[in-house]
Amino acid sequence: MTELRKRTAGGALPENSDLSDREVEGVDTEAECDGDKAETPDVPPSNADNTPECFNKALEGLPPRWKNYVIRGVLSIAMITGFFLIIYLGPITLILVVMTVQIKCFQEIITIGYRVYRSYELPWFRTLSWYFLICVNYFFYGETLADYFGALVQREEPLTFLSRYHRFISFALYLAGFCMFVLSLVKTHYRLQFYMFAWTHVTLLLVVTQSHLVIQNLFEGMIWFIVPISSVICNDIMAYLFGFFFGRTPLIKLSPKKTWEGFIGGFFATVVFGFLLAYLLSQFQYFVCPVGYNSDSNSFTIECEPSSIFVLQEYTLPTAVHNTLGWETVQLYPFQIHSVFLSSFASLIGPFGGFFASGFKRAFKIKDFANTIPGHGGIMDRFDCQYLMATFVHVYIASFIRGPNPSKVLQQLLLLQPEQQLSIFHNLHSHLREQGLLPPQA
Repeated sequence: MTELRKRTAGGALPENSDLSDREVEGVDTEAECDGDKAETPDVPPSNADNTPECFNKALEGLPPRWKNYVIRGVLSIAMITGFFLIIYLGPITLILVVMTVQIKCFQEIITIGYRVYRSYELPWFRTLSWYFLICVNYFFYGETLADYFGALVQREEPLTFLSRYHRFISFALYLAGFCMFVLSLVKTHYRLQFYMFAWTHVTLLLVVTQSHLVIQNLFEGMIWFIVPISSVICNDIMAYLFGFFFGRTPLIKLSPKKTWEGFIGGFFATVVFGFLLAYLLSQFQYFVCPVGYNSDSNSFTIECEPSSIFVLQEYTLPTAVHNTLGWETVQLYPFQIHSVFLSSFASLIGPFGGFFASGFKRAFKIKDFANTIPGHGGIMDRFDCQYLMATFVHVYIASFIRGPNPSKVLQQLLLLQPEQQLSIFHNLHSHLREQGLLPPQA
Protein backbone atom coordinates (compact mmCIF):
# COMPACT_ATOMS: atom_id res chain seq x y z
CA MET A 1 0.00 0.00 0.00
CA THR A 2 2.99 2.34 0.54
CA GLU A 3 3.66 2.61 -3.16
CA LEU A 4 0.02 3.47 -3.91
CA ARG A 5 -0.04 6.13 -1.16
CA LYS A 6 3.04 7.73 -2.63
CA ARG A 7 1.43 7.85 -6.04
CA THR A 8 -1.74 9.50 -4.67
CA ALA A 9 -0.12 11.80 -2.11
CA GLY A 10 -1.59 15.26 -2.34
CA GLY A 11 -4.27 14.01 -4.71
CA ALA A 12 -7.39 14.63 -2.61
CA LEU A 13 -9.02 17.96 -1.96
CA PRO A 14 -9.46 18.89 1.72
CA GLU A 15 -12.81 17.82 3.12
CA ASN A 16 -13.60 21.39 4.12
CA SER A 17 -12.75 22.78 0.71
CA ASP A 18 -15.16 25.36 -0.69
CA LEU A 19 -14.78 23.97 -4.18
CA SER A 20 -17.56 21.94 -5.81
CA ASP A 21 -16.84 18.83 -7.77
CA ARG A 22 -18.33 20.41 -10.90
CA GLU A 23 -17.60 24.05 -10.21
CA VAL A 24 -13.91 24.06 -9.37
CA GLU A 25 -12.35 27.07 -11.02
CA GLY A 26 -8.69 27.36 -11.91
CA VAL A 27 -7.22 24.39 -10.09
CA ASP A 28 -3.49 24.70 -10.62
CA THR A 29 -2.17 21.21 -10.08
CA GLU A 30 1.37 22.00 -11.16
CA ALA A 31 1.61 24.99 -8.84
CA GLU A 32 0.43 23.01 -5.84
CA CYS A 33 2.79 20.15 -6.51
CA ASP A 34 5.88 22.05 -7.55
CA GLY A 35 8.87 20.16 -6.30
CA ASP A 36 6.86 16.98 -5.75
CA LYS A 37 5.81 16.17 -9.30
CA ALA A 38 7.24 12.69 -9.22
CA GLU A 39 4.75 11.67 -6.50
CA THR A 40 1.63 13.30 -7.96
CA PRO A 41 -0.82 11.24 -10.01
CA ASP A 42 -0.83 12.34 -13.63
CA VAL A 43 -4.56 12.89 -14.07
CA PRO A 44 -6.54 14.71 -16.77
CA PRO A 45 -6.30 18.48 -16.37
CA SER A 46 -9.29 19.72 -14.38
CA ASN A 47 -9.20 23.29 -15.60
CA ALA A 48 -9.47 22.64 -19.32
CA ASP A 49 -12.15 24.84 -20.92
CA ASN A 50 -13.93 23.15 -23.82
CA THR A 51 -16.79 25.64 -24.01
CA PRO A 52 -17.59 26.51 -27.64
CA GLU A 53 -16.17 29.88 -28.70
CA CYS A 54 -19.61 31.15 -29.69
CA PHE A 55 -20.80 30.67 -26.08
CA ASN A 56 -17.74 32.46 -24.69
CA LYS A 57 -18.29 35.46 -26.94
CA ALA A 58 -22.04 35.64 -26.32
CA LEU A 59 -21.68 35.37 -22.53
CA GLU A 60 -18.41 37.21 -21.95
CA GLY A 61 -20.15 40.02 -20.04
CA LEU A 62 -21.80 37.73 -17.49
CA PRO A 63 -20.37 36.79 -14.09
CA PRO A 64 -18.85 33.27 -14.03
CA ARG A 65 -21.72 31.89 -11.95
CA TRP A 66 -24.40 33.07 -14.39
CA LYS A 67 -22.28 32.10 -17.39
CA ASN A 68 -22.04 28.53 -16.09
CA TYR A 69 -25.80 28.57 -15.37
CA VAL A 70 -26.66 29.61 -18.95
CA ILE A 71 -24.26 27.11 -20.57
CA ARG A 72 -25.58 24.24 -18.46
CA GLY A 73 -29.16 25.28 -19.16
CA VAL A 74 -28.74 25.46 -22.93
CA LEU A 75 -26.93 22.12 -23.16
CA SER A 76 -29.42 20.48 -20.76
CA ILE A 77 -32.27 21.49 -23.08
CA ALA A 78 -30.31 20.11 -26.06
CA MET A 79 -29.71 16.79 -24.28
CA ILE A 80 -33.37 16.48 -23.21
CA THR A 81 -34.45 17.14 -26.80
CA GLY A 82 -32.08 14.43 -27.99
CA PHE A 83 -33.50 12.09 -25.34
CA PHE A 84 -37.03 12.57 -26.69
CA LEU A 85 -35.79 11.94 -30.24
CA ILE A 86 -34.13 8.69 -29.17
CA ILE A 87 -37.36 7.53 -27.49
CA TYR A 88 -39.24 8.26 -30.71
CA LEU A 89 -36.80 6.11 -32.70
CA GLY A 90 -37.71 3.08 -30.61
CA PRO A 91 -36.19 0.44 -28.30
CA ILE A 92 -33.39 -0.69 -30.61
CA THR A 93 -32.04 2.85 -30.79
CA LEU A 94 -32.30 3.08 -27.00
CA ILE A 95 -30.29 -0.12 -26.61
CA LEU A 96 -27.57 1.20 -28.93
CA VAL A 97 -27.45 4.48 -26.99
CA VAL A 98 -27.14 2.60 -23.67
CA MET A 99 -24.25 0.58 -25.11
CA THR A 100 -22.56 3.75 -26.36
CA VAL A 101 -22.93 5.45 -22.98
CA GLN A 102 -21.62 2.34 -21.24
CA ILE A 103 -18.48 2.22 -23.42
CA LYS A 104 -17.82 5.95 -22.95
CA CYS A 105 -18.22 5.73 -19.15
CA PHE A 106 -15.88 2.74 -19.05
CA GLN A 107 -13.34 4.60 -21.19
CA GLU A 108 -13.43 7.65 -18.91
CA ILE A 109 -12.79 5.67 -15.72
CA ILE A 110 -10.13 3.43 -17.25
CA THR A 111 -8.38 6.48 -18.72
CA ILE A 112 -8.08 8.00 -15.25
CA GLY A 113 -6.43 4.84 -13.97
CA TYR A 114 -4.12 4.67 -16.98
CA ARG A 115 -3.01 8.27 -16.64
CA VAL A 116 -2.41 7.95 -12.92
CA TYR A 117 -0.02 5.04 -13.40
CA ARG A 118 1.20 5.43 -16.98
CA SER A 119 4.75 6.27 -15.83
CA TYR A 120 5.05 2.65 -14.79
CA GLU A 121 4.21 1.48 -18.33
CA LEU A 122 2.17 -1.44 -17.06
CA PRO A 123 2.14 -4.10 -19.81
CA TRP A 124 -1.18 -4.89 -21.51
CA PHE A 125 -3.22 -2.83 -19.04
CA ARG A 126 -5.40 -1.01 -21.56
CA THR A 127 -5.59 -3.98 -23.92
CA LEU A 128 -6.78 -6.33 -21.19
CA SER A 129 -9.24 -3.75 -19.84
CA TRP A 130 -10.99 -3.50 -23.20
CA TYR A 131 -10.79 -7.27 -23.67
CA PHE A 132 -12.59 -7.85 -20.37
CA LEU A 133 -15.21 -5.27 -21.41
CA ILE A 134 -15.89 -7.28 -24.58
CA CYS A 135 -16.10 -10.55 -22.61
CA VAL A 136 -18.57 -9.20 -20.05
CA ASN A 137 -20.73 -7.60 -22.73
CA TYR A 138 -20.76 -10.85 -24.68
CA PHE A 139 -21.97 -12.68 -21.60
CA PHE A 140 -24.73 -10.21 -20.65
CA TYR A 141 -26.07 -9.54 -24.14
CA GLY A 142 -26.00 -13.24 -24.93
CA GLU A 143 -28.12 -13.90 -21.85
CA THR A 144 -30.57 -11.18 -22.92
CA LEU A 145 -30.81 -12.59 -26.46
CA ALA A 146 -31.59 -16.08 -25.14
CA ASP A 147 -34.15 -14.81 -22.59
CA TYR A 148 -36.16 -12.44 -24.75
CA PHE A 149 -35.64 -13.66 -28.31
CA GLY A 150 -35.87 -17.42 -28.02
CA ALA A 151 -37.87 -17.72 -31.25
CA LEU A 152 -35.13 -15.95 -33.21
CA VAL A 153 -32.41 -18.06 -31.60
CA GLN A 154 -34.18 -21.31 -32.48
CA ARG A 155 -34.57 -20.30 -36.13
CA GLU A 156 -30.86 -19.67 -36.70
CA GLU A 157 -28.57 -22.66 -36.28
CA PRO A 158 -25.41 -20.64 -35.39
CA LEU A 159 -27.39 -18.76 -32.71
CA THR A 160 -28.75 -22.04 -31.37
CA PHE A 161 -25.20 -23.36 -30.94
CA LEU A 162 -24.00 -20.14 -29.29
CA SER A 163 -27.04 -20.07 -27.01
CA ARG A 164 -26.59 -23.67 -25.92
CA TYR A 165 -22.93 -23.21 -24.98
CA HIS A 166 -23.10 -19.51 -24.18
CA ARG A 167 -21.91 -19.65 -20.57
CA PHE A 168 -19.09 -22.04 -21.35
CA ILE A 169 -17.88 -19.80 -24.20
CA SER A 170 -18.13 -16.72 -21.94
CA PHE A 171 -16.11 -18.42 -19.22
CA ALA A 172 -13.49 -19.57 -21.73
CA LEU A 173 -13.11 -16.03 -23.05
CA TYR A 174 -12.69 -14.64 -19.54
CA LEU A 175 -10.25 -17.39 -18.65
CA ALA A 176 -8.10 -16.45 -21.65
CA GLY A 177 -7.96 -12.84 -20.40
CA PHE A 178 -7.14 -14.03 -16.89
CA CYS A 179 -4.24 -16.11 -18.19
CA MET A 180 -2.97 -13.20 -20.28
CA PHE A 181 -2.96 -11.02 -17.16
CA VAL A 182 -0.95 -13.61 -15.21
CA LEU A 183 1.54 -13.91 -18.07
CA SER A 184 1.91 -10.11 -18.18
CA LEU A 185 3.00 -9.82 -14.55
CA VAL A 186 6.35 -8.08 -14.16
CA LYS A 187 8.38 -8.52 -10.98
CA THR A 188 8.91 -4.80 -10.35
CA HIS A 189 5.20 -3.93 -10.81
CA TYR A 190 3.31 -6.82 -9.19
CA ARG A 191 1.42 -4.66 -6.72
CA LEU A 192 0.38 -1.98 -9.19
CA GLN A 193 -0.67 -4.55 -11.76
CA PHE A 194 -3.03 -6.12 -9.23
CA TYR A 195 -4.30 -2.63 -8.31
CA MET A 196 -5.21 -2.01 -11.94
CA PHE A 197 -6.68 -5.51 -12.34
CA ALA A 198 -9.02 -4.67 -9.45
CA TRP A 199 -9.65 -1.19 -10.94
CA THR A 200 -10.83 -2.78 -14.19
CA HIS A 201 -13.12 -5.29 -12.50
CA VAL A 202 -14.73 -2.74 -10.19
CA THR A 203 -15.33 -0.52 -13.23
CA LEU A 204 -16.97 -3.45 -15.02
CA LEU A 205 -19.17 -4.06 -11.99
CA LEU A 206 -20.27 -0.43 -11.73
CA VAL A 207 -20.70 0.29 -15.43
CA VAL A 208 -21.39 -2.83 -17.49
CA THR A 209 -23.55 -4.67 -14.95
CA GLN A 210 -25.70 -1.60 -14.35
CA SER A 211 -26.13 -0.85 -18.06
CA HIS A 212 -27.26 -4.44 -18.53
CA LEU A 213 -29.95 -3.84 -15.90
CA VAL A 214 -31.03 -0.70 -17.77
CA ILE A 215 -31.67 -2.83 -20.86
CA GLN A 216 -33.47 -5.47 -18.79
CA ASN A 217 -35.78 -2.73 -17.48
CA LEU A 218 -36.34 -1.51 -21.03
CA PHE A 219 -37.56 -4.92 -22.17
CA GLU A 220 -40.22 -4.86 -19.43
CA GLY A 221 -41.71 -1.82 -21.17
CA MET A 222 -40.24 1.53 -22.12
CA ILE A 223 -42.12 3.19 -19.26
CA TRP A 224 -39.77 1.40 -16.83
CA PHE A 225 -36.89 3.01 -18.70
CA ILE A 226 -38.31 6.50 -19.27
CA VAL A 227 -39.87 7.31 -15.89
CA PRO A 228 -36.81 6.41 -13.73
CA ILE A 229 -34.33 8.15 -16.03
CA SER A 230 -36.56 11.21 -16.37
CA SER A 231 -37.00 11.35 -12.59
CA VAL A 232 -33.23 11.45 -12.07
CA ILE A 233 -32.89 14.16 -14.73
CA CYS A 234 -35.73 16.15 -13.18
CA ASN A 235 -34.24 15.85 -9.70
CA ASP A 236 -30.82 16.95 -10.96
CA ILE A 237 -32.30 20.01 -12.66
CA MET A 238 -34.72 21.01 -9.89
CA ALA A 239 -32.18 20.49 -7.11
CA TYR A 240 -29.77 22.71 -9.05
CA LEU A 241 -32.42 25.42 -9.55
CA PHE A 242 -33.66 25.37 -5.95
CA GLY A 243 -30.08 25.40 -4.71
CA PHE A 244 -29.09 28.17 -7.13
CA PHE A 245 -31.88 30.53 -6.08
CA PHE A 246 -32.64 29.50 -2.48
CA GLY A 247 -29.66 27.46 -1.29
CA ARG A 248 -28.18 28.53 2.04
CA THR A 249 -27.50 25.40 4.11
CA PRO A 250 -24.70 23.01 2.96
CA LEU A 251 -25.80 19.39 2.57
CA ILE A 252 -22.61 17.30 2.46
CA LYS A 253 -18.89 18.05 2.58
CA LEU A 254 -18.15 15.96 -0.51
CA SER A 255 -20.19 18.46 -2.58
CA PRO A 256 -20.14 21.81 -0.74
CA LYS A 257 -22.32 23.46 -3.39
CA LYS A 258 -25.16 21.01 -2.67
CA THR A 259 -27.69 22.46 -0.21
CA TRP A 260 -30.59 21.21 1.87
CA GLU A 261 -32.89 23.65 0.09
CA GLY A 262 -31.97 22.13 -3.27
CA PHE A 263 -32.23 18.59 -1.93
CA ILE A 264 -35.72 19.08 -0.43
CA GLY A 265 -37.03 21.19 -3.31
CA GLY A 266 -35.77 18.63 -5.81
CA PHE A 267 -37.54 15.84 -3.90
CA PHE A 268 -41.01 17.41 -4.00
CA ALA A 269 -40.64 18.57 -7.60
CA THR A 270 -39.47 15.10 -8.71
CA VAL A 271 -42.35 13.27 -7.02
CA VAL A 272 -44.91 15.56 -8.68
CA PHE A 273 -43.15 15.26 -12.04
CA GLY A 274 -42.97 11.44 -11.85
CA PHE A 275 -46.64 11.19 -10.86
CA LEU A 276 -47.77 13.29 -13.84
CA LEU A 277 -45.40 11.61 -16.30
CA ALA A 278 -46.63 8.18 -15.20
CA TYR A 279 -50.23 9.26 -15.86
CA LEU A 280 -49.32 10.48 -19.34
CA LEU A 281 -47.30 7.43 -20.44
CA SER A 282 -49.66 4.83 -18.97
CA GLN A 283 -52.22 5.71 -21.64
CA PHE A 284 -50.12 4.43 -24.55
CA GLN A 285 -49.32 0.81 -25.45
CA TYR A 286 -46.07 1.99 -27.02
CA PHE A 287 -44.71 2.75 -23.56
CA VAL A 288 -46.33 0.11 -21.34
CA CYS A 289 -46.00 -3.06 -23.44
CA PRO A 290 -42.90 -5.26 -23.08
CA VAL A 291 -40.56 -5.27 -26.06
CA GLY A 292 -40.96 -8.57 -27.94
CA TYR A 293 -39.87 -10.28 -31.12
CA ASN A 294 -42.40 -11.42 -33.73
CA SER A 295 -41.00 -14.41 -35.62
CA ASP A 296 -43.65 -14.13 -38.33
CA SER A 297 -42.83 -10.56 -39.30
CA ASN A 298 -39.18 -10.92 -38.24
CA SER A 299 -39.32 -7.63 -36.34
CA PHE A 300 -39.60 -6.20 -32.84
CA THR A 301 -43.11 -5.53 -31.57
CA ILE A 302 -44.59 -3.40 -28.80
CA GLU A 303 -48.16 -4.68 -28.73
CA CYS A 304 -50.05 -6.27 -25.87
CA GLU A 305 -53.07 -6.17 -23.62
CA PRO A 306 -51.90 -3.70 -20.93
CA SER A 307 -51.44 -5.30 -17.51
CA SER A 308 -53.60 -4.26 -14.57
CA ILE A 309 -51.13 -1.64 -13.34
CA PHE A 310 -51.70 0.31 -16.56
CA VAL A 311 -55.51 0.25 -16.36
CA LEU A 312 -57.43 3.07 -14.65
CA GLN A 313 -58.83 2.07 -11.28
CA GLU A 314 -60.98 3.89 -8.75
CA TYR A 315 -59.56 4.55 -5.30
CA THR A 316 -61.46 5.75 -2.22
CA LEU A 317 -59.77 8.74 -0.61
CA PRO A 318 -59.12 8.93 3.14
CA THR A 319 -61.69 10.85 5.18
CA ALA A 320 -59.30 13.75 5.87
CA VAL A 321 -58.63 14.23 2.16
CA HIS A 322 -62.33 13.87 1.37
CA ASN A 323 -63.22 16.59 3.90
CA THR A 324 -60.53 18.89 2.49
CA LEU A 325 -61.08 18.43 -1.25
CA GLY A 326 -64.66 17.24 -1.33
CA TRP A 327 -63.75 14.18 -3.42
CA GLU A 328 -64.81 10.71 -2.33
CA THR A 329 -62.96 8.75 -5.01
CA VAL A 330 -60.26 9.36 -7.58
CA GLN A 331 -59.24 7.45 -10.71
CA LEU A 332 -55.56 6.60 -11.04
CA TYR A 333 -53.33 4.20 -12.87
CA PRO A 334 -51.72 1.88 -10.29
CA PHE A 335 -48.39 2.63 -11.94
CA GLN A 336 -48.75 6.21 -10.67
CA ILE A 337 -48.49 4.87 -7.13
CA HIS A 338 -45.38 2.92 -8.12
CA SER A 339 -43.97 6.10 -9.66
CA VAL A 340 -44.05 7.79 -6.25
CA PHE A 341 -41.62 5.16 -4.92
CA LEU A 342 -39.43 5.42 -8.02
CA SER A 343 -39.32 9.21 -7.82
CA SER A 344 -38.61 9.13 -4.08
CA PHE A 345 -35.63 6.85 -4.64
CA ALA A 346 -34.41 9.04 -7.51
CA SER A 347 -34.46 12.16 -5.33
CA LEU A 348 -33.46 10.78 -1.90
CA ILE A 349 -31.04 7.91 -2.62
CA GLY A 350 -30.06 8.54 -6.25
CA PRO A 351 -27.94 11.61 -5.39
CA PHE A 352 -25.67 9.40 -3.30
CA GLY A 353 -24.41 7.95 -6.56
CA GLY A 354 -23.31 11.49 -7.40
CA PHE A 355 -21.73 11.91 -3.95
CA PHE A 356 -19.83 8.66 -4.48
CA ALA A 357 -18.55 9.98 -7.81
CA SER A 358 -17.61 13.27 -6.11
CA GLY A 359 -15.52 11.41 -3.55
CA PHE A 360 -13.80 9.46 -6.32
CA LYS A 361 -12.95 12.64 -8.25
CA ARG A 362 -11.68 14.38 -5.12
CA ALA A 363 -9.45 11.39 -4.36
CA PHE A 364 -7.63 12.06 -7.65
CA LYS A 365 -8.07 15.82 -7.59
CA ILE A 366 -10.01 16.11 -10.81
CA LYS A 367 -12.96 18.35 -11.56
CA ASP A 368 -14.79 15.97 -13.92
CA PHE A 369 -14.35 12.50 -15.38
CA ALA A 370 -13.81 14.09 -18.80
CA ASN A 371 -14.58 17.26 -20.77
CA THR A 372 -17.09 15.78 -23.19
CA ILE A 373 -20.01 18.15 -22.45
CA PRO A 374 -19.27 21.83 -21.72
CA GLY A 375 -20.59 22.84 -18.31
CA HIS A 376 -21.39 19.23 -17.40
CA GLY A 377 -18.09 17.33 -17.61
CA GLY A 378 -17.93 13.79 -18.92
CA ILE A 379 -20.63 11.28 -19.74
CA MET A 380 -20.01 9.58 -16.38
CA ASP A 381 -20.68 12.90 -14.62
CA ARG A 382 -24.18 12.88 -16.12
CA PHE A 383 -24.92 9.20 -15.45
CA ASP A 384 -23.43 8.65 -12.00
CA CYS A 385 -26.92 8.58 -10.41
CA GLN A 386 -28.58 6.70 -13.28
CA TYR A 387 -26.72 3.45 -12.65
CA LEU A 388 -27.81 3.33 -9.00
CA MET A 389 -31.37 4.01 -10.18
CA ALA A 390 -31.22 1.19 -12.73
CA THR A 391 -30.39 -1.35 -10.03
CA PHE A 392 -33.27 -0.19 -7.85
CA VAL A 393 -35.78 -0.37 -10.71
CA HIS A 394 -34.63 -3.89 -11.63
CA VAL A 395 -34.98 -5.08 -8.02
CA TYR A 396 -38.32 -3.28 -7.68
CA ILE A 397 -39.74 -4.97 -10.77
CA ALA A 398 -38.51 -8.40 -9.68
CA SER A 399 -39.89 -7.95 -6.14
CA PHE A 400 -43.23 -6.23 -6.66
CA ILE A 401 -44.22 -6.36 -10.35
CA ARG A 402 -43.01 -9.30 -12.36
CA GLY A 403 -44.73 -12.67 -12.13
CA PRO A 404 -44.08 -15.93 -13.99
CA ASN A 405 -43.42 -15.29 -17.66
CA PRO A 406 -45.38 -17.73 -19.88
CA SER A 407 -43.34 -16.91 -22.98
CA LYS A 408 -40.07 -17.84 -21.24
CA VAL A 409 -41.61 -21.11 -19.98
CA LEU A 410 -42.71 -21.91 -23.54
CA GLN A 411 -39.24 -21.17 -24.87
CA GLN A 412 -37.74 -23.61 -22.37
CA LEU A 413 -40.31 -26.28 -23.33
CA LEU A 414 -39.49 -25.93 -27.01
CA LEU A 415 -35.84 -26.70 -26.27
CA LEU A 416 -36.74 -30.09 -24.76
CA GLN A 417 -36.75 -33.41 -26.58
CA PRO A 418 -40.13 -34.49 -28.14
CA GLU A 419 -40.68 -37.25 -25.57
CA GLN A 420 -40.03 -34.78 -22.73
CA GLN A 421 -42.51 -32.34 -24.24
CA LEU A 422 -45.16 -35.10 -24.49
CA SER A 423 -44.58 -36.11 -20.87
CA ILE A 424 -45.08 -32.51 -19.71
CA PHE A 425 -48.16 -32.22 -21.91
CA HIS A 426 -49.81 -35.32 -20.37
CA ASN A 427 -48.94 -34.21 -16.82
CA LEU A 428 -50.35 -30.74 -17.45
CA HIS A 429 -53.46 -32.20 -19.09
CA SER A 430 -54.11 -34.42 -16.06
CA HIS A 431 -53.54 -31.53 -13.65
CA LEU A 432 -55.98 -29.24 -15.48
CA ARG A 433 -58.60 -32.01 -15.55
CA GLU A 434 -58.25 -32.51 -11.79
CA GLN A 435 -58.71 -28.78 -11.28
CA GLY A 436 -61.93 -28.87 -13.29
CA LEU A 437 -60.53 -26.62 -16.00
CA LEU A 438 -60.91 -29.35 -18.62
CA PRO A 439 -63.90 -31.70 -19.08
CA PRO A 440 -63.41 -35.24 -17.73
CA GLN A 441 -62.30 -37.85 -20.22
CA ALA A 442 -65.20 -39.65 -21.96
